[in-house]
Formats: sequence, C-alpha cells, structure tokens
Amino acid sequence: MTPTKIRPSVSYSFVMRLTYPNHIGMFARLTHVIGRHGGDLGAVDIVNPDAKRMTRDVTVRARGYQHMETIVQAIRKLKEVTVANVSDQVFLLHLGGKISIQNKVPLTTRDTLSMAYTPGVARVCSAIADQHAKAWQLTIKGNSVAVVSDGSAVLGLGDIGPEAAMPVMEGKAMLFKEFAGIDAYPICLRTQDTEEIINTVANLAVGFGGINLEDISAPRCFEIERRLQERLDIPVFHDDQHGTAVVVLAALLNASRLSGRKLAGLRIVILGAGAAGTAIAVILLEAGVKDIVVCDRKGILNRRTRTDLNEAKTRLAAATNPRGLSGGVEDALRRADVLIGVSGPGLIAAKSLRRMAARPIVFAMANPIPEIMPEEAAAKAWIVATGRSDYPNQINNVLAFPGIFRGALNVRARRINEPMKLAAAHAIAGCIARRQLSPEYIVPSVFNREVVQRVAAAVTAAAIKTGVARKGRPRR
Repeated sequence: MTPTKIRPSVSYSFVMRLTYPNHIGMFARLTHVIGRHGGDLGAVDIVNPDAKRMTRDVTVRARGYQHMETIVQAIRKLKEVTVANVSDQVFLLHLGGKISIQNKVPLTTRDTLSMAYTPGVARVCSAIADQHAKAWQLTIKGNSVAVVSDGSAVLGLGDIGPEAAMPVMEGKAMLFKEFAGIDAYPICLRTQDTEEIINTVANLAVGFGGINLEDISAPRCFEIERRLQERLDIPVFHDDQHGTAVVVLAALLNASRLSGRKLAGLRIVILGAGAAGTAIAVILLEAGVKDIVVCDRKGILNRRTRTDLNEAKTRLAAATNPRGLSGGVEDALRRADVLIGVSGPGLIAAKSLRRMAARPIVFAMANPIPEIMPEEAAAKAWIVATGRSDYPNQINNVLAFPGIFRGALNVRARRINEPMKLAAAHAIAGCIARRQLSPEYIVPSVFNREVVQRVAAAVTAAAIKTGVARKGRPRR
C-alpha cells in the first residue's frame, strides 16, 4: 500500500508559524509547496501584519508523522521564509490531560462544608453501613464506570504499557461523559498477570456501577471478563469485544435490509480471531447467521486440520465453519457475501474480492490503515465500511457502549447479557429509516444524539425482561 493512497487526516494536523516578506506572491509560494507535497491546507491566521514582514499561523493536515516532517522541511528550504514554531495539534489537545473532576455542589459556605464533609457526612456513612445498597443512591456509584486497561493491546499499537495507554482511557472517559452523562475514570494497571488484574479490579469495583475493560490482549481478556463477571454483581464489559460486535451487527442488519438478503442466508468471513473477531462471531450466531468462517494469520479455523489452536480458538472453530473449509483467507472468500476484517493493515488485495459473490459487503476495520483501502475495495464491493471517521460507514464503538452502560446503570443491572447486546444492535440500526439507507449510509453518525437514547431504552427493556435489573423503571 503506497502512502499516497492514505488521505491527510486531522489526527496529523499541525500549525506552522511562518514569517516571510510581505509582498505579493509569497503566500502563494507557501501554499504551492504545501500542496505539491500532499498537505491539506486548513485555517490561516494572521498573527502580526507588518509593512515589511508578515507572520501567519498556517494549519496543515498530513498523512502521518513522516509526512508532517517532509512538509515542514520543504517550507524551511524556501528562501526568506522563517519557520518560527511547529505545533502538533493533537499533542496540544492532550496537554494536562483531557478530563477533570468537577464538584456538583459548590463549597462556598461553612454550612455546605459541614454537610458535604464532617460532621454531616458521618450520618450518610452510617446509613450505607447499615444498608450497602444505599451507596447506589448516596454516592457516585450509580453513575460511574471504571475504564480499566493493562496497556497490552492498545489500538493498533499493541503492548505499549499502562502509561502509554492513559490517553486512550481518558478519551474513553470523555466519550462516556459527552454522550451518556456517565462519570468514567481511567484506570491503567501496572500488571498483565491475569490473577492480579482480576483481584485488583474486584477490590476497586466498590465505587462503580460498571466496569469497562479496554485494550487487554486476547486470550487473557476472555478469562478476565468471565471471572470478573462471575465475581461481581455489576456489569463487566470488554468493549473491544462486545462494543465492536454490536456495531458490526447493526451495520450488517442495515446492509441486509438494503440488499433484501436475510442474515440467515449470508456467507460471512471474519478475518481476525482475537477479541473482536470472536465476539463478532458470537453475536452474529445469536442473531441467526448460519455460515461463518473465521480466519487468523495461519488461515481458516478448522478443528480437524489445525492442530495449533489455543482453547479460545478451538471453541470458536467448533461454533463456526459449518462447511468444514480449510486453507487460507482466499479459500474462505470464495462465493462469500460478507468480509469482516478485524485484523491488520493491507492484508486483503483487491483481486481477492473477485472471489466473493455478487455485490459483496466489505467491513475493513483495522485502524488506522484497514485490511484494504476503501477506494480499492469499492471497485468490487457494493458496500464498504471502515473504522475510520474520514470515510462513510464508520464502525465506531461510541455508537454502542455509552448507550449500553446508560441503559444498564438506569436499572442497576447486574450484568450486560446477550439479549441486551442484540437489543442495542437493533436500536442502532433502527436509527436509520429504510428510505434513508444507501450503500454509503448504513451506520448512523456518532453525533446523532438519538442513538444513545434509543440504545439505552432498548438495553433497559432487555435487562428488565431477562431479570438482570435491580430496578424496574428506567432513570429519567
């Protein structure tokens, strides 16, 4: 995959403060150099106009860090132009962190202090000591989620450690607050030992109404989630698995509606047998899909022909591949209707899609570089979705997890079960009316505030129906 096939992105946006002679044609020279090197010119602000010298802040979007450096060096080579400063917009946004804690009650008087803290708080503590369930009402517990990671599988970066995982967990907390009004806290653990993670999270769970596990590598993530859910009476939700799976199902429901093909009749190939691939397979089977073939780096998961499968992949192989296929992803794609990629960049060639059935559906979700670039996939595929925000049909977990946790917290659910996930997927899909569907619009916008409301309502109803709710009425 050549770099020129990757679009400039706001995630590589930078500002150059440039000073140059104030005469006609100089700024045109600057913009020409930026354009010639593939930069996308953004805002231009005058900092200090002078009769002889002009200073401007010029915002540019690039394709990546090396591309940023190339553009800056090209500008530096221009005679009479001074690059006074270069600011990476993403780093500026992260200075000091992205979240903070705010008091709900202003401490402006002695009386308020006496009620919020000692001596008044002692009576509240005593009430909770007598009846632990009152913590849901009298503390932040009822509206709080812990976002927990060990930094072992962060985005497409892999095992980068707990400190480096913090910006992602802060971002997750921002999304919880912005879209669902939930107070979420980033908690990164300096251990990748399964037992230590389970014990640590179980011990700190007292102050939370839910646990969102994030960026924990497979197969450890499966056991950690399962055992924590067995141990705790609040939802434990590994978003890399289930959030992804819910939105994939929602997108596939709408693709199915648009094409007139039923889910049960689709042949689906999943490329990637980790956390997301496993959860996608599970939820699609729950939704009625019959023919799923899962591939990892070594090919099709098949219990009879693969002797290298771990316990998680063995279970996955037993639940999928009903036709007993073996071989590589090329063999799996023969006459397949849908390809779902949750693996790595550039793993699918455009010619491979020719093996698929007529009007295939391709979800290439590796991020930031998908399994196949949308421009290449579009030559064969009828519907293309990615995990990126700069293309149509973004499969984004933010469509799922805020509403799922909002619905669960509303009724103080003990867990998030499969019916709740299915309900969330159908609610997301239902945010787009049948007449609005098109090959480039099968997933609602992440900024559609109706999504969280619909998902929360559907999850609340499913929690009550399946008996995991402590409360029978949703929070207003």
